[in-house]
Amino acid sequence: MDTGKSALGLDGNLAAALGYPIGIIALISLIIEKENRFVKFHAWQAILLYAALIVVWIALVVLSIILGVIGIAASAAGSAGSAIGSVIGLLWTLVWLAVFLGAFIAIILAAVKAYGGNYFKLPIIGNMAEKFANK
Repeated sequence: MDTGKSALGLDGNLAAALGYPIGIIALISLIIEKENRFVKFHAWQAILLYAALIVVWIALVVLSIILGVIGIAASAAGSAGSAIGSVIGLLWTLVWLAVFLGAFIAIILAAVKAYGGNYFKLPIIGNMAEKFANK
């Protein structure tokens, strides 16, 4: 598929792919791109992906604070509470790791697909990006 040139002067597939790992390129592409729908779509999708990741990160931080307070209260209750707090801490670390790895995989997968010239849509945000790019 011919993705044309982007307003940045790069090939369309390269500009679209670079927007995923380097979010500022997606933002610049979104602002200055007028004609290339492929680049616009991927710029929107990258920005929406980062926005979703920020929302998830904020939710995880809030839950971490709540779980931290619960862990402190449980450890004050005695050794059984301390053991429960340790298990909660370990499980919560695994949740953070899963979110980080999921985000990393989504960014790399979307960048590779964009570089290949594909209109690859991520779940949920892909349809939103398509609507915004076609306006």
